[in-house]
Amino acid sequence: MADWRPEDPVFWKETGARTARRNLLFSVLSEHIGFSVWSLWSVLVLFLGPEYGIDPAGKFLLTALPTALGAVLRLPYTVAVAAFGGRNWTVISALLLLVPTVLAGVLLEPGVSYGTLLAVACAAGVGGGNFASSMANINAFYPQRLKGWALGVNAGGGNLGVPAVQLLGLLVLATAGSGNPRLLPLLYIPLIALAALGAALRMDNLTGLRNHKRALREICREPHTWVMSVLYIGTFGSFIGFGFAFGQVLQVQFHGDFDTPVKAAGLTFLGPLLGSLVRPVGGLLADRWGGARVTLVNYGAMAAGAVTVLVASREGSLPLFVTGFVALFVFSGIGNGSTYKMIPAIFRARARTAVEVHGADPAAAEETSRRRSSALIGVAGAVGAFGGVLVNLAFRQSFLGAHNGDAAYLAFLATYALCAALTWAVYLRPGRGPVGV
Repeated sequence: MADWRPEDPVFWKETGARTARRNLLFSVLSEHIGFSVWSLWSVLVLFLGPEYGIDPAGKFLLTALPTALGAVLRLPYTVAVAAFGGRNWTVISALLLLVPTVLAGVLLEPGVSYGTLLAVACAAGVGGGNFASSMANINAFYPQRLKGWALGVNAGGGNLGVPAVQLLGLLVLATAGSGNPRLLPLLYIPLIALAALGAALRMDNLTGLRNHKRALREICREPHTWVMSVLYIGTFGSFIGFGFAFGQVLQVQFHGDFDTPVKAAGLTFLGPLLGSLVRPVGGLLADRWGGARVTLVNYGAMAAGAVTVLVASREGSLPLFVTGFVALFVFSGIGNGSTYKMIPAIFRARARTAVEVHGADPAAAEETSRRRSSALIGVAGAVGAFGGVLVNLAFRQSFLGAHNGDAAYLAFLATYALCAALTWAVYLRPGRGPVGV
């Protein structure tokens, strides 16, 4: 589509809103399945009993690798939207999900080498790249006043792929038993085909997104890129890291209560489910109160959640532990929505200043704002996803050294305090930051 003017009220009412909603729907579907494939190994490690010969530290590494590859792929996936078009790349990225699902469906059985499992788990990282391309694409479809809601719905619908695969894993464990892990990835093959077909038939390419080859280079010289990336480590990095690790943490720290995979899987999905459902709430709150304000308050709540988990760990209280972790999931979901609202708001404020103060052309300023927002979404998404790697490595080292997660919980608390201070200093301190962020 060459003519796309979401900020024009008449165009939006007559044509834009309907088209944007249709693209959002199929974007969410593809991204949802991508998240499921990305987090597939958070469930598969629960199937790996003594016959696989893998200790808890080895299992944390199996969940860290797909997180890392997914983080790296978010950068090229962001560029791919501009290079190939949103619809075209959604089809391609959906079909790429067949690689890790087929490999896991064929190779996952007792006797397989640990190196092979690491390679297969790493391949699941392609699901993590889908988020960046989907968000960059949807960002271009919606006007500024609705970006918080639209990006929140898109991301929240995608994030629901984490609890979805965990619930499906619970179903497989409860019916077929822990000896049939290959059933889980094989169930996703027809869903992947349907997502690719839906994108091919119902999505659109926006030609205005093309040929911005310098966008990533431009955005990497922008200080706000690295500030927002750090903030996103605290929110999304927490969400995806906890989502991958929570089941293992329960099995290791409260083994008496979660001595079977079914028991752990029965609780693992709860936090990611709630965190995904509230992500649009974070966008809506940011639309009304400003992303920076919501983000600052949210980091205070996440710090309180980390303190709760630490106290519960030291007291050995499972109910308090689960309560604290669920709170961390919920507030990480809200923070996901509020931080992503801040990104387009930063460049929208820049565009407004360029027009009102420097006399820039409104259309050119808006196009620059949209291009840089999409690029920053990709960079922040990539860097933020590495937070999930750090979460899993923190748990791995904490359990190796002290046989509990207390050191990891202290590290999370320090991270949230740092992010809160950074949010205030850059965006809320008087005289600092773009107006309206």
